[in-house]
Amino acid sequence: MAVEIEAKMKVDDLDAIRLRLRDAGGRHHGAVLETNTFFDDAARSLVGSDKGLRLRRTRDVNSGERHGIITVKGPLQNGQLKRREEGEFEVSDAERAQDVLRMLGYTPTLTFEKRRESWTLGGCKVELDELPHLGQFVEIEGPDEATVMRVRESLRLESEPLIRTGYISMLSSFLKERNDARTSVTF
Repeated sequence: MAVEIEAKMKVDDLDAIRLRLRDAGGRHHGAVLETNTFFDDAARSLVGSDKGLRLRRTRDVNSGERHGIITVKGPLQNGQLKRREEGEFEVSDAERAQDVLRMLGYTPTLTFEKRRESWTLGGCKVELDELPHLGQFVEIEGPDEATVMRVRESLRLESEPLIRTGYISMLSSFLKERNDARTSVTF
């Protein structure tokens, strides 16, 4: 499996980041609305071992084209940046994939929407994300920490604190702090 290496930062203004991406020669690849559903078994063994199982449904905001992707994430590894082993594959029928996961004993724990705009710059994927209740974020994913940090600096984000927590954990904490029992968070 591949290792995901990323820098995640909360930002106040995605428009400013878009301008910096354009000025730095970044390539825009489109925007999607994502619906992310995380699964676990009854014993919560995945979250207990710091692993994740996700079904992502995407809809391209321009074409309406839809995709489904299953992702398995390993435990968070040591380091300055967020680093996890990750395996992904596309599924042609997301509803059927969810049924298969349920048959295997995995049930949805939390579903949330995310608006994502995708770019590439300097050998990295740069994602501009917006999530309900949490705000706006930039994720820079690349082949190694040095490359990710160079792109982070080229976008003038080096003073923004790095976040090693995933969106699922952030949203779960947000809901727990408010005694909110929702299992779905949408715009």
